[in-house]
Amino acid sequence: MEYRQLGASGLRVPVLSFGTATFGGAGNFFKAWGSTQVNEASRLIDVCLDSGVNLFDTANTYSKGLSEEILGKAIKGKREKLLISTKCTFRMTDEINDYGSSRFNIIRSCEQSLSRLGVDTIDIYHMHGFDANTPVYELLSALNNLVESGKVRYIACSNFSGWHLMKSLSTSERYGWAKYVGHQAYYSLVNRDFEWELMPLGIDQGVGTLVWSPLASGLLSGKYRRGKPQPDARVAQGGSPVPGFVVSDDLLYRIVDVLDEVSKETGKTIAQVALNWLLQRPTVVSIIIGARNEEQLQDNLGATGWNLTTDQVKRLDAASEVPPVYPYWHQRQQYGLNSAPKLYKD
Repeated sequence: MEYRQLGASGLRVPVLSFGTATFGGAGNFFKAWGSTQVNEASRLIDVCLDSGVNLFDTANTYSKGLSEEILGKAIKGKREKLLISTKCTFRMTDEINDYGSSRFNIIRSCEQSLSRLGVDTIDIYHMHGFDANTPVYELLSALNNLVESGKVRYIACSNFSGWHLMKSLSTSERYGWAKYVGHQAYYSLVNRDFEWELMPLGIDQGVGTLVWSPLASGLLSGKYRRGKPQPDARVAQGGSPVPGFVVSDDLLYRIVDVLDEVSKETGKTIAQVALNWLLQRPTVVSIIIGARNEEQLQDNLGATGWNLTTDQVKRLDAASEVPPVYPYWHQRQQYGLNSAPKLYKD
């Protein structure tokens, strides 16, 4: 397993990490993801650790805390072998203050996550989304307190816009507080808008990317084929965090056609090719893979230990390219003024 530095921190994380949103299956949305219980979770964690995958990602809202509880039980006796990432911000209950990134909610949510996980420290603590109603000063001060108290080791964000992240980094720098070293973001072959602003920002500011839904909720799993009925998978069951309107059928099948070609050339599955493409992108530190069973997990693990050729990467780039929105199309016309990310090796 390859390990990479998490942004401008000293922490090394595996290029594949395991997402536990499939643990629990509470509610219709997460039931469509999976309903892994403790025994199977423990087995999947052992498979991951044997393969060098030692970062496990969850969130307080995954199955209303049940994912954290199952993860906590499944790692008993293994805590020193692994890293834990969890999140807060989204609503857990109907309580008026049980939402957002206020000092009140951050500290309480962290304490509750620690209790459910059965650990003393969270290795990477994410803000699951940006709360525009809470001063950035307040939330970063609270996060810094958690770091100084030893309850959190590193802080990260998720689903931020460029200005959300830049304002946060500037505030942390101004007061000498802990900075976001990672950004958990959606990025895949079928949706590359992450490259327009968040990737250049990550390069410039030393923020590592942890990619969620790298297979676009299964669209790039190999189950979706031109001219064939769509499978009764997570998308059809209403459990996809990626809205359907952001991926057109024309774009999807154009990409799948090239994935098919590259899959035959490499002897790898379509999913493995799609994941390997991501591993070659700037700022990408770790890809969060999810699996309902060991077979799916083993297939995802096969995305490492090899690399697509430059030609194969360029073909996938061409198939997945879409016109950027303003001001990015205008900026691309002025190459002499912009240090655009280099997306593949010559």
